Amino acid sequence: MSLDRGSKPKFDASCYRFGIAAARFNEELTNALLNDALATIFCAGVPAENVRVMRVPGSGELPHTCNIMASSGDFDAVIALGVVIAGETPHHMIIGNSTAFALQEVALDCQVPVINGIVVAETRKQAEERTIGSIKRGVEFAEAALEMAWLTDSFLAEYDEDGE
Repeated sequence: MSLDRGSKPKFDASCYRFGIAAARFNEELTNALLNDALATIFCAGVPAENVRVMRVPGSGELPHTCNIMASSGDFDAVIALGVVIAGETPHHMIIGNSTAFALQEVALDCQVPVINGIVVAETRKQAEERTIGSIKRGVEFAEAALEMAWLTDSFLAEYDEDGE
C-alpha cells in the first residue's frame, strides 16, 4: 500500500456539494473516517449546508444509498464510508469486491464522482491503523472527492465554453 499521495491542485471548493453515505457497522472506525472526511471538506471551505450525511446499516448498503445521492443531481461528488474486517468466512472479500464494482458503476451511470471509502482489512488492528491510527484514510477519501468535484466542474465548464 502506497502512502505517496502526490501533489494536489489548489482551487476554491466553497461552491461544491457533497453527499456522504456512512455505514453504522464497525461504528467507531467508520465514525473516525466520517469525522476526518468532514473536517477535510470543511477545511477546504465547503459550508456545512453543502454536505449531507446519510447513515446505513452496513457497507453492503452503501452502493444503493450512493446511487440515490448521485442520481438526485444534488451533489458534485459522493463518498461511501465503511469498514469491513475479515472474520471466519470470506464475507469481507465478497462485500469489498461487490461494493467496489457497484460504486464504480454508480459513478459511471450517474456521471458523478463516487469515492470508494470502504476500508477492507484482514484484522481489526489494520482497520484501526487506517481509521483512528496514523494513516487517516478519511482525509484521503475527502481529498479525492474534492478534487474529482473540481475536475468534473472544470471539464464541464470547458465543454460549455467550447459550445459542444
